Amino acid sequence: MEFRKVKNLLKKEESTKLDFKRKIDIYTDSGKKELAKDVCAIANSRGGRGYIIIGVEDKTKEIVGIEDMDLNEESIQQVISSRCVPPIPIAFEFVKYGAKGLGVITIFSGAQKPYQIRDNGAFYIRRGSTTDTMKKEEVISYLSESLSFNIEVSPIVNSSINTLNYSTIDRYFASKGIEISEENRIEFMDAAAITYIDKDSGNRMVTLGGLLIFSDVNSIYLPHNMIKVINRLEGRKSGVTVLQGSLLTLLELSENLLETILPSKYPVNSICEAINNAILYRDYSLHGKVIEIIISENSVIVSSPGAMILNNNDKNHSYIKRNMWIYDKLIALDHKKRYLKPYPGFSIMKKGFKNIGRIKFVNSLEENIFKVIFPGIKNISL
Repeated sequence: MEFRKVKNLLKKEESTKLDFKRKIDIYTDSGKKELAKDVCAIANSRGGRGYIIIGVEDKTKEIVGIEDMDLNEESIQQVISSRCVPPIPIAFEFVKYGAKGLGVITIFSGAQKPYQIRDNGAFYIRRGSTTDTMKKEEVISYLSESLSFNIEVSPIVNSSINTLNYSTIDRYFASKGIEISEENRIEFMDAAAITYIDKDSGNRMVTLGGLLIFSDVNSIYLPHNMIKVINRLEGRKSGVTVLQGSLLTLLELSENLLETILPSKYPVNSICEAINNAILYRDYSLHGKVIEIIISENSVIVSSPGAMILNNNDKNHSYIKRNMWIYDKLIALDHKKRYLKPYPGFSIMKKGFKNIGRIKFVNSLEENIFKVIFPGIKNISL
């Protein structure tokens, strides 16, 4: 951030989009709650970007500076992403102001309002320079403006469209009967929410879904988009392997790796089906968690971040499906048609182990994780 911009902000009084803090605490639970609450309130308030300037007395506006060099965008983003839903787009940077250093959290104007605190379910908003809970009619008003919480179309701050694979994008539009040229590609990318234009700066960013589907190097911005394979079988490529890339790349890499690790008689297709579901339905707002596969003699466990939420409006007790924007793209791009099968994923998983053993499905709301536990290779007659 430019010195001139910070200087102008310091001349202003605290408001719905500006907060001064002597310091922030990202090390204790109470401090994390307070920071998430303040960011959530500013993000929900009307207007453009908001700012929290750290190192300034809120009453006197005395510049005291900050000394905590452990503060960085990743640590602050982890606090916000783990406690706010949908994820709130922010940026953090140190700014030299005279002899003192200030920290500036920029809170971008996202398209997913209202934002909510995960632990208590509360919606916060700024009223002048104070933080307050949103009234019922305010929440309803925001919901009427944004009828769905579509996390996939949330912009990823500082992301570049240069990381996108244009040939994959063109192939997606071709599957929809749309002919793309270099002249109209950007226009269609914006319209399809692959990219997003920030109203304040005019900068074009990539959305979460755009990176997941159309970028081979999305780990630059989304390090939690990975599959961690922990192999505890002796003599079968034991150790830890980390897989990264676009979602279709993850599908291919995980299938190929499992075929080299597991015996030929083991029903690998059932494990792959669990991975397919994990890639599609995981909660991508959980920045500190990854898809994990643990392979041992006794079991093969596929863990997916984000517990499954029961749809209370469905008499058949189905679960709410996440990431439908991503689902549309995977159907269009996956030539193996892994997401166009005549039977539900759970049925496919069970079928492979029909005469082998029982599969356990563990949906933990407390850990916020979904696990599929398969019998290990010791149950297979090799």
